[in-house]
Amino acid sequence: MRSIWKGSIAFGLVNVPVKVYTATEDHDIRFHQVHAKDGGRIKYDRVCTVCGQSVQYTDIDKAYESPDGDKVVLTDEDFAKLPVAEKHEIPVLQFVPSDQIDPILLDKSYYLEPDSSTPKAYVLLATTLEEVERTALVYFTLRQKTRLAALRVREGVLVLQTLLWPDEVRSVDFESLDGVAEPKPQEIKMAETLVETMSDDFDPDQFTDEYQIELKRLLDEAIASGTGKVPEQPELVPSGMDAEVVDLVAALQRSLEASGRRTAGGDGAAEAEPKKAAKKTAAKSAGAKSAAKSTASKSTAKKAPAKKAAKKTATRKGA
Repeated sequence: MRSIWKGSIAFGLVNVPVKVYTATEDHDIRFHQVHAKDGGRIKYDRVCTVCGQSVQYTDIDKAYESPDGDKVVLTDEDFAKLPVAEKHEIPVLQFVPSDQIDPILLDKSYYLEPDSSTPKAYVLLATTLEEVERTALVYFTLRQKTRLAALRVREGVLVLQTLLWPDEVRSVDFESLDGVAEPKPQEIKMAETLVETMSDDFDPDQFTDEYQIELKRLLDEAIASGTGKVPEQPELVPSGMDAEVVDLVAALQRSLEASGRRTAGGDGAAEAEPKKAAKKTAAKSAGAKSAAKSTASKSTAKKAPAKKAAKKTATRKGA
């Protein structure tokens, strides 16, 4: 990794020199835009709409247009006049309970490495944050933009996560949720049971990006074919989908059965099915026994005259 920023954390009168590294990376496969007809690469040209000439990036300024149509152009010198936090300092503002930071505010993450031959102050700050179970709120200025950020510890390393400002999170009010009836106790109980059957400790290594894996496979096939295009694949016949389940309780029950567990003392419908099956089995068994008994009686009745005839024949011979 290559550091993108150097400075220090101002922790009261304690100064902690650090290097900043981007903590995450995007593994998405990148594509170029090409002309579908001949495969030629598509390039973009910055053209001025007034003079029609191509403009170099160094000759470009930034313009703002108000809702009323007023346009203002700002240069780099104008931006330099704006108040920003010290560019090479991360001041600690306060320490707050970690659970009070809404995850929706979290933005980009950065690793902080000690930039000192004796990183004692770095270790002291990291240890203190772990002991008090609090998160430090700091200011962090990167590329002329000051952000509020959260400073915490991950596996012994200080991690800085920039935060969105409160007005950057959209307020939400869905009319579709107005007047919706509260879930029934039975529905809540079954839903909680379903959650319990699906509960486990979080291990991110259990999950994979199937889309990227399949995309890489397609690209490998195209390269192996030597044509630059993916060979045609036989179409897969989609499996039939179950009809929509309108009854929420029935849907929950089916989910529980699919997970290999039934609710303890669940609804009567769930218990009635096994009972019906048991009654049918018992009826079949009783019918089989009755048929066997009837067959045995007929067999005995047929054998009785034969025995009597044999006895009479034996008596005559003896006489």
